[in-house]
Amino acid sequence: MASELNLDWLISVDDHVLEPPTVWTDRVAAKDRDRAPHMEIDDSGMDYWVYDGKKFPSSGLSAVVGKSKEEFSPEPLPYSEMRPGCYDAKARLEDMDRAGVLASLCFPTITRFCGQLFMEASDRTFGFECLQHYNDWMIDEWCAAAPGRYIPLILIPMWDPPLAAKEMERCAAKGATTFAFSENTEPLGLPTIHDVNHYWDPVMAAANELEMVVSMHVGSSSQLPAIAKDAPFMANLTWGASRTSGTMLAWLFSGLFQRFPKLKIALSEGEVGWIPYFLERAEQVVDKQRHWVKRGGRFDTHAGAGDLDLDTFNVRETFANHVYGCFIDDAHGIASIGEIPEDNLMCETDYPHSDTTWPDSIKVVQSRIQHLPDALQYKILRGNAERLYRFTPAEPPVAATVTSGV
Repeated sequence: MASELNLDWLISVDDHVLEPPTVWTDRVAAKDRDRAPHMEIDDSGMDYWVYDGKKFPSSGLSAVVGKSKEEFSPEPLPYSEMRPGCYDAKARLEDMDRAGVLASLCFPTITRFCGQLFMEASDRTFGFECLQHYNDWMIDEWCAAAPGRYIPLILIPMWDPPLAAKEMERCAAKGATTFAFSENTEPLGLPTIHDVNHYWDPVMAAANELEMVVSMHVGSSSQLPAIAKDAPFMANLTWGASRTSGTMLAWLFSGLFQRFPKLKIALSEGEVGWIPYFLERAEQVVDKQRHWVKRGGRFDTHAGAGDLDLDTFNVRETFANHVYGCFIDDAHGIASIGEIPEDNLMCETDYPHSDTTWPDSIKVVQSRIQHLPDALQYKILRGNAERLYRFTPAEPPVAATVTSGV
């Protein structure tokens, strides 16, 4: 059977879409077009998004595809200078086919990774309407433009968990199987996942019932990684995976997986090579510290295990059942398979951002995993993603033309 597996295509569970300029103006009432997210052009010809009295130009590092590394720049970039695959579903298919990407899950751009734009708005009622318009566009247009090629990722109103649960139910009925969440909600001014009042319970209960994956992208706390206030950008960017390890540990020790046994999380753009160390360290901490913690002892401001039942908690079993790591190019992570469960690894291409492997995406992953058995290669390339997101991709190869699109 292994010899029949097609290893020439991958599913990327972390790409990005730069929203087409008409996502909201095509959907809101005519009277609201000027206050919905919309695009304007200044006297220099530079376009930028406008919403709630603020201007948001597009960063050049968010749309590097088609450029050489020497041309990368964080300076604002107009849509007219972007590769059309950044914002057009039909053009994106052509780029996916070129890179061996069978299907793609796309995080948003102007809304930021978990919809912070609408949470920060002065009118959250209208912000929620705009959020719903984004979800409908993502499901009904971007993904529907080519069935089997795009995995719909929705946004939730982070400021209102009961309302978020209702939106999750609405979108699940339309086929969505995952939603964007923050790697750390505290910097957003929201309760953490450890909140003693269980602020997030409506969201987690809905995710558990609907089997919707919690997708968390690095940077979804609206903070850049910072070793120190004056540390070089490249040092901070290199160190950025440390935030993903913190997210993994926070969830493992939260007790959420015990309370919501079907809850699953995906850690996007954090790589995976660090996972074995932190699982080992977590086991050491549990072994040495669990007894005084169970007795209710305090250490400085820290006390108790919260909702975590330390008598039944198993670090590696909890990881294997609930946590999925995602990598762009991580030789050390691949060498650690075994310490990292093989069923918990998925591919990313980060199109069209500056970390992307496009147009060589399939070649890059194949070079890292070609020594592995075919069945394991298939899991990493696409099988794990299909299972986690309950997604049936189109049959490869796929023609790069569709009957509808944006």
